[in-house]
Formats: sequence, C-alpha cells, structure tokens
Amino acid sequence: MRNTTLGTHGPEVGVVGLGAMGMSFAYDMATPRDDATSVSVIHQALDLGMTLIDTADVYGPYTNEELVGRGLAGRRERAVIATKVGLEAVDPTGGPGGSPVVRPNGRPEHVRSAVDAALRRLGTDHIDLYQLHRIDPEVPVEETWGAMAEAVAAGKARHLGLSEVTVTVEQIRRAQAVHPVTTVQAEFSLWTRDVRDEVLPYCTEHGIGLLPYSPLGRGFLAGRFSSFDELPQNDQRRRLPRFQQDNLRANLDIAAKVGEVADRIGATPAQVALAWLLAQGPYVVPIPGTKTPKYLTDNAGAADVRLSPADLAELDAMPAPVGARY
Repeated sequence: MRNTTLGTHGPEVGVVGLGAMGMSFAYDMATPRDDATSVSVIHQALDLGMTLIDTADVYGPYTNEELVGRGLAGRRERAVIATKVGLEAVDPTGGPGGSPVVRPNGRPEHVRSAVDAALRRLGTDHIDLYQLHRIDPEVPVEETWGAMAEAVAAGKARHLGLSEVTVTVEQIRRAQAVHPVTTVQAEFSLWTRDVRDEVLPYCTEHGIGLLPYSPLGRGFLAGRFSSFDELPQNDQRRRLPRFQQDNLRANLDIAAKVGEVADRIGATPAQVALAWLLAQGPYVVPIPGTKTPKYLTDNAGAADVRLSPADLAELDAMPAPVGARY
C-alpha cells in the first residue's frame, strides 16, 4: 500500500487505516465477539500496509485497547497506534440495547491517569497519536489539551489529535495555541460531507491530517443494508435516524449511485467510497472499521482505485442523505 503522512509533521502511515472499535463495541452486539479473528485481522492489516490502528479507551468499554495490544504484541514497531481520551463509561451496560452510557470528562487529572491506563492496556511505552475523543463542555479545551501536552513532554505520547470537530475550527485554533494539532478525526463520507465546508480546508491550509471515521456510512455505502430489518439486533445503527425505514428507503439511491460507479470502473462500492475520500487531500486517511478479513482486504484495495474527474463530479453531485447523523 502506498503511504502518506499524518499532516506535515505526523508519522508515516498507509493511506487507509483500520478502525478497531467494532471488534468490541457498538455494532451487532448480540453476536459473540471472536477475539482470535480480530487479532488475525490486525495482523493482516499490518501485512497489507494498513499501519494506522485506531482505538479508544472507552471502546468496550476499556477492552478494545487490550485487544489491540494483543494484536500488536511482537509487531509494535510496525504500527502507528492512535487512541483517545475524554469519554468515560458511566454505566457499562445500562444504555438502550445494552450499550454503555458514556459522558465527556476532560479534567486534567482524568487525562493524567487515563494515559497511564491506556499504556498498560495497549502494552506499549508510548502512544503514537493521542486524541481528545470529545471536548468536555465543562472544561476549557486549553486545560484538557495542556494535560495531553504533558503526556507528550513525558514521552508517553508522540502526537496529539482532536476528534469530532465538525462545526467550527475555533476549537482547533484554541488547541493549537497550547500545543500543535497533528490530526483531526471527524465523521466524513459520501453521506456526511459537511467537513468540507470549514474543517477540511483549515486542515489542508495548516498541514493537519484528517482521519474520516465511518467512511463507509456505517456499512451503508458498501451496499450492505437495504432495509431496517437487515440490521442486526442490539446494533447501534437501529437508533440512528438515517437507518430508520423511511429514511433508509430514500437513501438507497445514494448507495445505488456508488454501486453504479463501482461497476463501471471494476471496483467494489466500499472501494469507491474510500477512494473518494482519498481524493479529498494528501493527508486524508480514512479508518474503516471491520472485524472480518474479507472486508479488510476489500478496504485495503481502495488504495489502488483511481477515480477520474468525471467519477468524482458524479459522486459529488449526489444528494444529501435523509435523516440526521444522530
């Protein structure tokens, strides 16, 4: 796989990364997790050149980092580990459908203890990219970011990133005033394009890497769902507006258009959706999540897909989806 860097000052990574969240958290929770297969997927990702592995302390909660740590045992030097701080589990099992209830926690003392816990779970002495998962509205971002900068000064983290900054660049500017922002992670895909209004131009101008999460529209853009009833029980997507039956039916036109482009160029819909993101800038590194070897190989193949200007224009012209993100 060809490589890029996370912005002008970040580490070198494959142009497509791996999101590990779904191995432990959020999707299809009624199906037992197969940790052995997930570990093999992490190994395969590294072999394919997908060197950026993204996780978070709250995924699981608090088990996904352990899983990633097992997957990288003996392979640590081949990976760029990205994890997150800033959310905590209030009730690990008490949410709708049994999903954990989480809340922001950006207090400096929480950050200081959380980084040490993450290092233990990951089985490493440093985190390559330490990201603020959500900004705590009760804590000035400067205070949280300052505590994260302490982790860099102590050698516990190499670079810092922000997550879920999709409305204004003001939060990025405020963090930059304290310590450099290497990356911004945001939901960005063919059916969530508002990042292109402000955040992407700002990141491009300032040499900041952009990490699109849910780059396949939570599987929708890959053509995996045509009705609400196809969603697994106890799956987070059953509560999202875009997946409700009437909205989903209207949004099928978007998936169909992606499929048409894929058929025309000899690629899969997932590869087209990821290739569209890769065309948005040199430092845009999507992190599709999967726990399945077949889908991992499919995602990696997006690095070799080139969309023509006509293909890109056709995809850009697609309508916005029906329904809010959350």
